[in-house]
Amino acid sequence: MTGWSLHETYETAAGRGAAGRIGEGPNLVLAHGWPWSSFSWHRVIPNLAKDFRVHWYDMPGYGQSAKSAEQRTSLDVQGEVFAEMLGHWGLTRPHVVAHDFGGATTLRAHLLHGCDFEKYVLMNVVAMRPWGSDFFDHMGQHVDAFQGLPAHIHRALVTAYIEGALVNDIPTDDLENLVAPWLTEDGASSFYRQFAQADEKYTAEVEPQFGAVRCPTKIVWGEDDPWIPLERGRSLHDLMPDAEFTTMPGVGHLPQLENPDAVLDQVRKFL
Repeated sequence: MTGWSLHETYETAAGRGAAGRIGEGPNLVLAHGWPWSSFSWHRVIPNLAKDFRVHWYDMPGYGQSAKSAEQRTSLDVQGEVFAEMLGHWGLTRPHVVAHDFGGATTLRAHLLHGCDFEKYVLMNVVAMRPWGSDFFDHMGQHVDAFQGLPAHIHRALVTAYIEGALVNDIPTDDLENLVAPWLTEDGASSFYRQFAQADEKYTAEVEPQFGAVRCPTKIVWGEDDPWIPLERGRSLHDLMPDAEFTTMPGVGHLPQLENPDAVLDQVRKFL
């Protein structure tokens, strides 16, 4: 195996998960965001695996991991699951690269659950209030109105939502693979459940501790992010003054698919 796949399963407090890992060298864990899955890293994994033992997983409620009506998949749960995954893999001080929702997930694991990282990259992350796009806020307030949409309308909504994160075209296959997990019956329910369970209190709990991050940290931001604007990245840096901060011109909210070479360059310069 030379690239992304989900060839492992694991059990967590939030249900069955799917995971993968390849390569040899220092351990590196990739944390995906919302509404993505670990597939979002597939263009950078082969190159990173030349020098690292790269680990990834689909968070419970996402991708190929379990999705169920009673499942809690909010940020507090995902922080606990990230800590569980490090234990599952036997990792004590991995390098960590986190994107979007993966930022708050890993920050909670680090600051609240005692997970230590060797070096830490935060890329276009959800970490501070307010979260996300105007549409994210609207969905969160009207979840019930979207449940049970006809399949073709649901597909169009999910596709448009994901495309709204981009300022550059990505391959059609990449877009289809980002959308696909949300098109099954359990996937559609899980898609809307994420909005219903979103709560800014889960970042509010850790924001005051950002200055206490215990490892070298780099904040990387796509300058043209339409969901979490560059100003939010600069504000995060203000709370983490010891962190490095850099931007990627002409890149939106999904740098690892919009410009994977730029992401690899930023990650390799730091790790």
